[in-house]
Amino acid sequence: MHAMQYEITLPADYDMGIVRDRVARVGHLLDDWDGLGLKAYLLRERGVDGSAVNQYAPFYLWDTPEGMNSFLWGPGFQGLVNDFGRPVVQHWTGLAYEDGGAAGAAPEVAVRRRVSVPEGVPLAEVAREAVLEAGRLAALDGVVGAAAALDPRHWEVVHFSLWAHDTPKAEGETYRVLHLSAPGRDRLRRGRQW
Repeated sequence: MHAMQYEITLPADYDMGIVRDRVARVGHLLDDWDGLGLKAYLLRERGVDGSAVNQYAPFYLWDTPEGMNSFLWGPGFQGLVNDFGRPVVQHWTGLAYEDGGAAGAAPEVAVRRRVSVPEGVPLAEVAREAVLEAGRLAALDGVVGAAAALDPRHWEVVHFSLWAHDTPKAEGETYRVLHLSAPGRDRLRRGRQW
């Protein structure tokens, strides 16, 4: 599993209806994308859920590197680049994924928390703790799914969870979910990824 996200930060006075309309128009195009576990079309609005910015920030869990690569080098991502410019694409290698008790529900919000890995901490311990956190999140009421992944370039763990209600019990940045494409969620390996 590979986790991926790009963040498009927009001006404070940007009409976020443009992003909502875009997702309504093109979001379904990844509903059957080969190699995609799930894509959450995420939005943060300035002044909502504690956000200081307007931001479009889709989050992906890829089942195969071929699916991710065909997206990045294909017309879908190029369309986004044409409309918003080429964003930095953050990428993490998967540590764990778990379905939550609300796995069949449409998510309303997502929470992403990034944690730096301190120097000198045993990496096996970091990975073990991230796997346990994914399981802890997945067990909470209203969780659709939870994942943990690691960026070994910047030594950062990302925790990501989808929630079927708008009162998540997780720390981190809260996003509204505009659409969820999940053609391969059933193929995402559950639990520890090594």
